[in-house]
Order: sequence, then C-alpha cells, then structure tokens
Amino acid sequence: MSTITIGVDLAKSVFSVCAVDDAGHVQRRQDLGREAFALWLAQVPAGTVVAMEACSGAHHWARRCLEVGLQPRLIAAQFVTPFRKSRTLKNDRNDAEAIATAARQGNMRFVPIKSVEQQARLAWHRVREGYKTESLAIGNRLRGLLAEFGIVIANSDVALRRALADLDQHAALPGVLDLTR
Repeated sequence: MSTITIGVDLAKSVFSVCAVDDAGHVQRRQDLGREAFALWLAQVPAGTVVAMEACSGAHHWARRCLEVGLQPRLIAAQFVTPFRKSRTLKNDRNDAEAIATAARQGNMRFVPIKSVEQQARLAWHRVREGYKTESLAIGNRLRGLLAEFGIVIANSDVALRRALADLDQHAALPGVLDLTR
C-alpha cells in the first residue's frame, strides 16, 4: 500500500482536500463543508499525514486530527508558495495540492501545534496589543484634530484626559466640535 499525504486548504466553510501518494501523484481531490470535513477526518486511516497551512483555524483542526489518530502538519504559507504549480492560477484546489507536496519534503519546517491553553493565552495577548494600538491611535488622532484648532496637548494619557475634560473652556473650538455634548 502506498503512503498517502493529504493536503487541506482550510477556508471558512468549504475545505479543499487533495490526497497525494508517495510518488507525488494526485489520488483524490474533493471539497468538503466544515461538518462533512470533521466526519471525513474520522474515516481517514490512523497515522495518515494531514497537512494544512498555518492559518486561522489550523490549530483547531490539527487538534481534531490528533484526536482521531492522524498526524497533522502545519506549514507556514511562505513555504507552500513555491510548490504551487501555477503562479497565476491560485485557487483552493491548487493550494491543497501544493500543501500536500510541501509536506512531503524532507527538509520542510513545520509549525508546532498549539494547545487550547496556549491559544487562549495568545488570544488575550492579541486583544491587549490591539487595545494598546487602538488607544494610541485614537489619542494621536484627537491630539492632531485639536491641534488644528490651536489646542496642543502633551503626549501622555493623563494630559489628554485632562484636556478633554476642560474642552468647554476653549473658545477656539467651534460649537459643532463640542465633544462634551
């Protein structure tokens, strides 16, 4: 029996699957919805390599593969690109084949699969970093807009809060921009 490597192009609702034998020949292609894909994974022989690009949802599906005895492999997108047959025709089916081909390379570097706890911790870090970035952007936007009316505010959150609280004291600010309403 030949060894099969399965490449999966993950998407929001329909996943493209490509099974490649040990010679690199495509054995099967199919498109599956999320629920059908989950059921299909349970039918794949244990020990089969299932390769996916490391994108959103990939760690979830890798953990699902582990649950049913499969060998998930996550590959960074930049390592899959050179294996795409057509550079001009990028589609889910070509991507699935490229993922399967890339996973068969002996020197391929795979992304470690994250546990649920690791992903939860990373999610909080991303939320916090996003909040910090957005907070800084809003503060800078407000400083820039107010500077257009001659109100210059120091680069600190305390100074910005104090200035916003005292905006009604500034005659230079037109009534339509009264932020206290």
